[in-house]
Amino acid sequence: MPQPYTVKPDSQFLRRVLDQGGADLKQCFQCATCSAVCELSRDGTPFPRKEMIWAQWGLKDRLLADPDVWLCYQCDDCSTHCPRGARPGDVLAAVRQEVIQEYAVPRFLGRWLSQPRYLPLALLVPVVLLGLAMLLRSPIEGALGISGRTSEKIIYAYSNLLPHWLLISFFGLFTVATVVAMVAGVRRFWGAMRAADPDGQALRPLWPSITAALKDIFLHSHFSRCTTEQGRSLAHLLVFYGFAALSLVAFWVVTAAINPLTPRFAYPFNFWSPWRMLANLGGLAVLAGCGLMIRDRVLRAARGGRSSYADWLLLGTVLAVVLTGLASEAAHYARWDPHRHVIYFIHLVCVFTLLMYLPYSKLAHLVYRATAMVYAIRTGRVRPAEDRGDGEPPAQSG
Repeated sequence: MPQPYTVKPDSQFLRRVLDQGGADLKQCFQCATCSAVCELSRDGTPFPRKEMIWAQWGLKDRLLADPDVWLCYQCDDCSTHCPRGARPGDVLAAVRQEVIQEYAVPRFLGRWLSQPRYLPLALLVPVVLLGLAMLLRSPIEGALGISGRTSEKIIYAYSNLLPHWLLISFFGLFTVATVVAMVAGVRRFWGAMRAADPDGQALRPLWPSITAALKDIFLHSHFSRCTTEQGRSLAHLLVFYGFAALSLVAFWVVTAAINPLTPRFAYPFNFWSPWRMLANLGGLAVLAGCGLMIRDRVLRAARGGRSSYADWLLLGTVLAVVLTGLASEAAHYARWDPHRHVIYFIHLVCVFTLLMYLPYSKLAHLVYRATAMVYAIRTGRVRPAEDRGDGEPPAQSG
């Protein structure tokens, strides 16, 4: 016999969902067309119908602990077929943003990144921190005996103003802080999923579940099953692997001093360096992917769809990172002094903004979606790609 459940609507949560893109939620009359047409929905625990019901009731606790919210890729199959125009995909996107804000550590930063009025303050923080690091450069060099001399192999180096030791230390410190905050948020999310599913049993070991989830993410196996807007999968793949290329180059530069494979490392790279070419190709891939995403959002808006402020903030930040990076490279080769240093500083601010606010912006969906997929695979809610046949649905029946 099912346990009694006391309904405790959260009107403020419901209002935020409506404001962040789920404005058509009240059009839903729970016909379950969305669950019937969704390629990723399962017989045992179908979605998004139950999520639409919970959202209409303002059942915040259930939605924030629901892994199925993250198994939706907002492909709009459900929204296209909804007879009432309730757009379940937009509602689940708004709920996902609420999850990020709820589990953020500290939580107020999640609220900052969801409200346009805080954008100037959010951008001012990295500017002040980078400026402070530049002011403290000389005292730290004097105290630690660090030489500011640039290698004779490098001309017009950016390191004359922003030496690598300063940037690596600065970004390294805040990268650690970002990872700690992200892990804290994920732990809270995992604990909420387990508490909301007391009967759930671990049917697979943890590490095989992690590897299966990562494989699905790298191949976009679930995403590619969506039929209405298959172009979104390509856009995400371009951005995903473009940033992977950029991150690999950045990691290579940061670890050059201790990397035995780079005994004669010189940075900046020349134009024909394989690393420079990889970075440029990665940047172009990100630009192409962002262009497709912008086109998708414009077309969705014409069909009545909505994009939230968080969507556009992430797109704008990613574009700013890549465009200022390419502009900084061009200004360096053109020897455009002193403007190249200004462009480089703006680029660093954009990179720092993307990195520091990762646990609080929509970019955190990378980690939360992966966590939800690991939980779903481990508890048998979802079958990984290697366990499925070509024509078999991605999840097993309950």
